[in-house]
Amino acid sequence: MTSAPTRTVRTATMDDLPGVARVLGRAFQDDPLFLWLFPDDERRVAQGTRASALMAGFVYVPLGYSALVEAREDDDRGPVVRGAALWSPPAGEGGGAAAALRSLPHWLELVGPARLPRILRYFSALAAHAPREPHWHLQVLGADPAAGRSGIGALLLRAGLERADADGAPVYLETMNPANVAYYTRFGFAVTDTVAEPGTPLTHLMLRPPA
Repeated sequence: MTSAPTRTVRTATMDDLPGVARVLGRAFQDDPLFLWLFPDDERRVAQGTRASALMAGFVYVPLGYSALVEAREDDDRGPVVRGAALWSPPAGEGGGAAAALRSLPHWLELVGPARLPRILRYFSALAAHAPREPHWHLQVLGADPAAGRSGIGALLLRAGLERADADGAPVYLETMNPANVAYYTRFGFAVTDTVAEPGTPLTHLMLRPPA
């Protein structure tokens, strides 16, 4: 028997990594960033899932601020992860940089030694454009395509924005998908700059002041 789905937003834990990675790997299979990182169409979802597990497991979930949407869609099955948001807190509240360094051997295996330096330079260029003031950083927001346009991303985004507003802190993000600019604008974000590194995705930098 199937009833109307119920959805819950909660903090992601390390036990949730498989579900979080699966959702993000599927959500970004056609995103310009993943198209650039993983050009092989046949392998992109698998590679993107592994990359998402690296980001979530080594860096963002251990910080304790990332969230997921858990949906109970079938009375005969347990809840399923349908969306995830990976967040960094304001500067000085986490040890993400050291954790990211520990993940480098895994990235080397994933993208290969020839491409890794170029990828690291690209992400370093993005980091150089981040705001100087303390801010919440929305690193990744994705919803499972299987859920359709059901508002899962909005649930996650509103939850994070409420936390940032309670702190009186702005929220910053980067998006490589031009279609996302209008979406985030509806939530109070504005484009502050772009990064156009040759041979890399055009990246829009967006900032939202505290409400």
